Amino acid sequence: MTAAPAQPRLPTYFIPHGGGPCFFMDWPGDPHMWDRMAAFLRGMAATVGQRPKAVLVISGHWEEAAFTVNAGERPPLLFDYYGFPPHTYELQYPAPGSPELARRVQALLGEAGIPCASDATRGLDHGVFVPFKLIYPDADVPIVQLSMKQGLDPRDHLAAGRALAPLRDEGVLIVGSGMSFHNMRGFAPAFKTASQRFDDWLAQTVELPRPQREQALEHWLDAPDARVVQPHPDHLLPLMVAAGAALDDAGKRVFQDEVMNVVVSGSRFG
Repeated sequence: MTAAPAQPRLPTYFIPHGGGPCFFMDWPGDPHMWDRMAAFLRGMAATVGQRPKAVLVISGHWEEAAFTVNAGERPPLLFDYYGFPPHTYELQYPAPGSPELARRVQALLGEAGIPCASDATRGLDHGVFVPFKLIYPDADVPIVQLSMKQGLDPRDHLAAGRALAPLRDEGVLIVGSGMSFHNMRGFAPAFKTASQRFDDWLAQTVELPRPQREQALEHWLDAPDARVVQPHPDHLLPLMVAAGAALDDAGKRVFQDEVMNVVVSGSRFG
């Protein structure tokens, strides 16, 4: 019998997910504010290289005492944004979950000595369903969400990514969903220079060889304007999981734009 061809290894991504349901409403002041980011997300499926069997997403909107994986078969949506037009609370994204993948995530993390709980009832938050309505609009690719670990220690999240790296050879796309700039008081012209300095550091960092890259990410607070750009790094830590899962694969900034007066970007590894 001829052996089946090896499963091509999938890349990992760190993507920006915008502001609330921004891609599905008329944004006040500038209706085209999010057009370039939306175009990047719509084009992402074609750049992956193959259709994944499932997607594992780490979003900047879920923290638990221990890493926790969404194990529901049909996860609902969690409308965890406030003050937006009524129709944005009626968005639908009926992507199936994957209890099988959730068990595999728990097993891999457990083998690495990293505790992982499961939650079969939590919905997909807007850091997941908003971008993925653009990436896989037919909602026909199973999606499993993994929480971050409270404390947001970059070492913990890099380690989790390394433990999950085998999924890339099993047809699972690993995506960190956040924002490279996330200071809710800082979306103003005065913060553009700080956002650019940090983003340039981030672009240079993801391109480093693995040991230097992981060391730099562990010490991200030493980056230019780090605390201005990420006062609470919940939207940066998903990058750590994607970078950890990259192992020795090179990273590269694959998207950059200016939105609401600041610079934001996305990266790919592999």
